[in-house]
Amino acid sequence: MCGVIGYTGKQPAADVLLDGLTRLEYRGYDSAGVATVFNGDLHLKKGVGKLEEVERDCCISRLPGTTGIGHVRWATHGGVTVTNAHPHLDCLKFIAIAHNGIIYNYQQLRRKLSAKHEMVSETDTEVVAHLIEEYMLPGVPLEQAVARAVKEIQGTYALVVASTVEPQTIVATRKGSPLVVGIGKGENFVSSDFQAFLPHTRKVLFLDDEEMAVITPGKVNIHSAYGKKVFRGSVTLDIELAVREKNGFDFFMLKEIFDQPQAIISATKQEKEALQKAANLVNSSRSVVFTACGSSRYASLIGRYMFSKIAHRFSDVIISSEFGYFGDAVDEQTLVIALSQSGETADVIQGIKEAQSRGAKVLSIVNTIGSTLARMSDCTLYLNCGAEFAVAATKSFLSELVVLYLLSFSVAGRLEEAETELVKISALLDENLRLNNDAVPKAANMLSKYDKFYYIARGINFAVAGEASLKLKEVAYVHSEGMSAGELKHGTLALVENGTPVIAIAPCDGTRDDILSNVSEVKARGAYIIGVSDKPDKLFDMYIEIPRVNEYFYPLVSIVPLQLFAFHSAIARSLDPDRPRNLAKSVTVT
Repeated sequence: MCGVIGYTGKQPAADVLLDGLTRLEYRGYDSAGVATVFNGDLHLKKGVGKLEEVERDCCISRLPGTTGIGHVRWATHGGVTVTNAHPHLDCLKFIAIAHNGIIYNYQQLRRKLSAKHEMVSETDTEVVAHLIEEYMLPGVPLEQAVARAVKEIQGTYALVVASTVEPQTIVATRKGSPLVVGIGKGENFVSSDFQAFLPHTRKVLFLDDEEMAVITPGKVNIHSAYGKKVFRGSVTLDIELAVREKNGFDFFMLKEIFDQPQAIISATKQEKEALQKAANLVNSSRSVVFTACGSSRYASLIGRYMFSKIAHRFSDVIISSEFGYFGDAVDEQTLVIALSQSGETADVIQGIKEAQSRGAKVLSIVNTIGSTLARMSDCTLYLNCGAEFAVAATKSFLSELVVLYLLSFSVAGRLEEAETELVKISALLDENLRLNNDAVPKAANMLSKYDKFYYIARGINFAVAGEASLKLKEVAYVHSEGMSAGELKHGTLALVENGTPVIAIAPCDGTRDDILSNVSEVKARGAYIIGVSDKPDKLFDMYIEIPRVNEYFYPLVSIVPLQLFAFHSAIARSLDPDRPRNLAKSVTVT
């Protein structure tokens, strides 16, 4: 859960790296640093805090030189300290390294190296710098030293390395963590995400696992793990730069919530050939399994419901971190549908590798073009929702739902029906956001003194309760639980007392009578009821209105005001909803 970047060329490296790191900060924001090569020395500045704070305190932008590497960190090994921040140096300070991933055997490597090398940090990364130093001291070129070092590493890594010995060279290699090379004119780049260098070039090379790139201002050479040269043409991305503008909003999360009516329209613009290919994969498979984490898993649960109701196909949803335990049931007649906004989620990719080893086909639903998951899949559908800068998923979640609706209706041969309905919902949602822009903040402020919430729903809305609960946890740090209302009597009812907030998702669909019965149960025990519905009821102490839509599409309109509620709950508690503690946008470690 970190971001790395490297640059070598003709521009001041610090400026390029600092700008790139602002586009990578979604990957980590507890510390940051940059190292540049100039006049035979490494120049290093790093600090704790968000990137803007580190720049203010350390003046990264003043580092000299036209070659360097940078890093934004989310701590996995070692606390949040300046010493533990990246880049890390070797003992002699002629090697700088930045790393995303986890070195599983770093303790053994640390013991092996400690007799000759002084370790100054608590991180797993630092041992790699000393390992490279060990191999370079006899006069071995940087590229060969890095290649030898990574052979001793067990774990996952995206590594970028710079050295005073080869002052215009960046060596980059990956295993299980993303890296992409940017090809410029007299300058070249490497990063965890191509967004970091899109202001400079759209011409890219994606690295595969265990490949190494040797990057100089005028050339990029790629080698396999066995040292064999890899000949791969670059691709030019047909994508616009994601501008980090809030468009008048105070926070990215709020902007992205209000982006969602347009996100629905964008997500419906699927390539018909790809959508038909995906539908054919579903129809030709014996079994269908969804795999995802977090918000994407809740989207998958709604997809499973739609497959059952519309496509008349039974499917299952497996949390990606648990996927390996179900591997025996996967074979060549299985279709695995993998959902990941970034396309780099480590648990998802690991599960997909296992599924493919058993002959399964893979359909991925992702937002990031060229991501690892997209490149390893038999078919890919894109969310088309643009960059999402807030850590909490909002428009990407809604876009995943739209793609799943399109796929479900396509499998049933009813695609136009879904497209027509989604366009209508986009307009209704735009109007509903304006309606709730005053009511929801008032509700969040009034309920900000409570430290536990329960979200209840039934049927297709059950997963919405889970996702809404997750949003409140993520950004407001409030304990909440989302559940099927029918499960209340099986334990949770014991926790309901006078004033306990219970948010009931109760639209006018086939679940309404049953959910209102459950609402009556908790209200009788003193709960304070917030009803999310297209029709008020006397049982509701507070009413959040949603538009009336076809019963299958209620998740699209019910989740949005609950995202808004989570956002304003964070604001009411004086928290930053864009940068929740302990969380990062892309989870690239298992």
